[in-house]
Amino acid sequence: MPEGDTIFRTARALGRALIGKPIIGFRSTYPLLTRFNDDTPLAGQTVDRIESRGKWLLIHFSGGATLATHLLMNGSWHIYRPGERWQQPRFNMRIVIENSHYIAVGFKVPVAQMHTALSLARDARIPRPANDVLSAEFDAAAAAIRVLAHGNEEIADVLLHQEVLAGVGNVFKSEICFVAGINPFCKVADLNLGQAGALIAVSQKLIAANVLEDSGDTIVTYGGRMRRTTHESDFSESLWAYGRRGEPCRRCGKLIRMRVQGPDARVTFWCPQCQPMPDGTDVDG
Repeated sequence: MPEGDTIFRTARALGRALIGKPIIGFRSTYPLLTRFNDDTPLAGQTVDRIESRGKWLLIHFSGGATLATHLLMNGSWHIYRPGERWQQPRFNMRIVIENSHYIAVGFKVPVAQMHTALSLARDARIPRPANDVLSAEFDAAAAAIRVLAHGNEEIADVLLHQEVLAGVGNVFKSEICFVAGINPFCKVADLNLGQAGALIAVSQKLIAANVLEDSGDTIVTYGGRMRRTTHESDFSESLWAYGRRGEPCRRCGKLIRMRVQGPDARVTFWCPQCQPMPDGTDVDG
């Protein structure tokens, strides 16, 4: 699933292609979007701004409407020049926004809604900027308090709650806990405010580090990009724990463990030596 860094970079690339340019075409396979465009044509309007809110991408049009999309597991946005061959079959197309220079195509986008400013503010699923780790409005102190409010839950699960910390996904969850030296299975009630604050600080640092590489005038959004949390140039050494079950810890040499966690059975990776439980007990993995 795309995490906050992916959506941030996608918003940045789409912004280069769409912002300020008159729209000449809009189409969608979703009836509600088509109906909106029939009633309030987007052709002739411009895209005012594009922003990421955690795992949501928001496209704000000059007429006052906002297109909110969530990519879930398989959705993606691509950008093409007119006449350029698409990298996915046309039956995967869900949304097209076109100007005279570029065509933005949303492939397999599973969630797409048109909002007014009022309905956007009321939608509890879309995080506020103050909750988004990549937002200039992010409030780290308030985020630490939100974490501590989930005392009966395991910390790695809480990091995935988008209303607590928008933008963290499953890869970053394991990496954040490793870098902070906190066992992902410990209860939040066993953490103090300093530790919660450290987790927030690490979250900001790791996710921000994965959006700092600006592509200049490059606007193509398709094509994979691996995450990096270790500062190693070799991508085979780019992560501390995630995906490394049975491999030696890069810090202590102990074998990395993996275990499913939480109601959604998401996989979690950790080092039992670098991330001990607060009470010294072991966690099977």
